[in-house]
Amino acid sequence: MGRLRPRAAGRFEETTMAKIDDYLVTLIEHGGSDLHLCTGLPPKIRIHGRLEPLDEDPVDADTMLGLLQEICPQEKWEHYVSHLDLDFAYELPGWSRFRVNYMHNHFGLGAVMRAIPTKIMTFEQLGLPDVLKEVCHYPRGLVLVTGPTGSGKSTTLAAMMDYINTTQARHIITIEDPIEFVHQNKKSIIVQREVGTDTDSFGAALKGAMRADPDIILVGEMRDLITISLALSCAAMGMLVFGTLHTNNAPKTVDRIIDAFPADDQPQIRAMLAQSLSGVISQLLCRTRDGKGRVASLEILLAHEALASTIREAQVANIRSIIEQSAGRGMRSMDSDLRRLLKEGRITPLEAFMRATNKREFEDLLDKNAFQEIT
Repeated sequence: MGRLRPRAAGRFEETTMAKIDDYLVTLIEHGGSDLHLCTGLPPKIRIHGRLEPLDEDPVDADTMLGLLQEICPQEKWEHYVSHLDLDFAYELPGWSRFRVNYMHNHFGLGAVMRAIPTKIMTFEQLGLPDVLKEVCHYPRGLVLVTGPTGSGKSTTLAAMMDYINTTQARHIITIEDPIEFVHQNKKSIIVQREVGTDTDSFGAALKGAMRADPDIILVGEMRDLITISLALSCAAMGMLVFGTLHTNNAPKTVDRIIDAFPADDQPQIRAMLAQSLSGVISQLLCRTRDGKGRVASLEILLAHEALASTIREAQVANIRSIIEQSAGRGMRSMDSDLRRLLKEGRITPLEAFMRATNKREFEDLLDKNAFQEIT
């Protein structure tokens, strides 16, 4: 694909729209997911996983300063200037909400803005398996949605929260940084709190949530020891806790939680996790065969009589066997789901190979020219 041309310049002389909005409208019109801005480079947008440059000159330092400061609230800009990192949400009315990250790098100011769909997608629209609806009816426990950045974790969690909101009368508290999908109260009561605006930290919000009579707590990101510890405590107290981690599969997720704690504390954490872990949903996004979209591949681990002892005894490698032997209950490994997508003709053999955990199982499906597809 050649350079993409943004909408005509000059429209900002007639409206109150910020200058950066032109890039964001271009992003939405081309079905992109992220706008990337870096001093000294032309703006780029990510479309179906690939970065494409806009037909623009490189953004110089003064222009970048103006682009970023124009849409940033003053108090948040002061935080950015002093800390050189900032996360917040930005809305372009009529188009989309965006999760915004400002950073500073070797060349100067930079930013990434991710589009958040205005409408929350359903299970059916996302192609999520029905077993995840069963997870939404769990009375208690810890459910983790994991995957690398940009794998659709937030979209999947939003669909699950919306399903609960539509079908059940429960009190849901979400703690996010920033708030991405905005939920309207249906059968449930949903209280959404933004770190930095409505609360000082994930930890402070979790402590407050314990006293707020919640049925469900959603933790936008379990990024530190305190947050993970409090989330485990909430699950042990009888709440259903949803959280996210940047891990690629169920075994790595269990290891990541336990390794976050000092060695002396790990036996106790293993016991707490063994008692409360009710599900791990690991997600990757794959390019479709036609290159015009992406489709999710899921690994699903659910509560199992052997899972608790596996965690307590530090036999994490056995989790793979639990998943493979429990397909009838709705569990699945990432590689088996990649094989399903491949059999249905939705992804290419190369895409399956690149995403697979055990790549040897997919090697025979590749022809000698397959790796030319990458470029």
